[in-house]
Amino acid sequence: MPKSLAIIGAGVSGLTCGVLLAERGFHTAILAEQIGQQTTSGAAAALWFPYDCEPRDKVIAWALATYERLVDLCDDRRSGVSMIELRQFSRTGELEIPDWAIPLGARRFPPPVISSENASPARTETSLTVDAGVFKSGFVISVPLMDTTIYLDYLADRFRAAGGQIHAGMRLQKLEEIDREFDLIINCAGIGAHAIVHDVDLESHRGQVAIVPKIDNLASAIVCDDAPLMYAIPRTHDCVFGGTNEISDDLDVDPTSTSRIVAECSRVLKIDNPPVLAQRVGLRPYRKSGVRLERAQLRDGRTVIHNYGHGGSGFTLSWGCAGQACQLATR
Repeated sequence: MPKSLAIIGAGVSGLTCGVLLAERGFHTAILAEQIGQQTTSGAAAALWFPYDCEPRDKVIAWALATYERLVDLCDDRRSGVSMIELRQFSRTGELEIPDWAIPLGARRFPPPVISSENASPARTETSLTVDAGVFKSGFVISVPLMDTTIYLDYLADRFRAAGGQIHAGMRLQKLEEIDREFDLIINCAGIGAHAIVHDVDLESHRGQVAIVPKIDNLASAIVCDDAPLMYAIPRTHDCVFGGTNEISDDLDVDPTSTSRIVAECSRVLKIDNPPVLAQRVGLRPYRKSGVRLERAQLRDGRTVIHNYGHGGSGFTLSWGCAGQACQLATR
């Protein structure tokens, strides 16, 4: 059994692994270049739904395990987790309900009407309607939403309360640089694993969002994966408009993309363009050969557990992957 653990990365994967291990009594430290809202996780919409990630069979199992943990966290108001109705649409044809979604209550939701009678029981506001000519088919499902402005701090606070330490501003060139006091390492570096472990299968899927004021009567998350990618996700104090998903490692905000995002979301919601409060860019760590979740050995003999390559599903897979990583770490 390890005596001291180092976790690389302070995004949702690293923090969730840290919580599980620290609460089991392990001496655990998170080493990261950036923390909190500066991480890729801080730029995420953080709506539970498997997206842009492989392999599908393992992804669904990890996602469903995470779903159960997040549903439980809805009872803790400090967590920033709540259930929201997701309305998933297609512009191009018939959108099939995934088999795994049916037991979770997913049901057909044909346009053109989005009305208050279909609103989630947890929401009582009158819902906005959408432009009837935009979508051809869709379905609705109730899913967890993690408000990143609250949830990441909740995880960090919970980790520290269990005795964990977070060290920011640490840029690693290789895992062997980590102090030998840590006899086991968990690699949750996300896109940073490309450089740290030279994983050529990783590619950056660039996502840009616009943060706008809370939209009156927007009670559901509206998502369409067809081009142009579009989502509007209401949070506690604001709303996330998105987005982009392009192969690029450019972290600079593109004003043209912001204008397109705001215009498309506003068109779908049939509202005037709202003011933009902030613009965020994150690099989704997509791994062409699938999530890497395995035990390996460093050249110096120490054990490393790799847990990265979650693409656009970092939050969606977080607890499921963290649970498996902890099993590998403590066997």
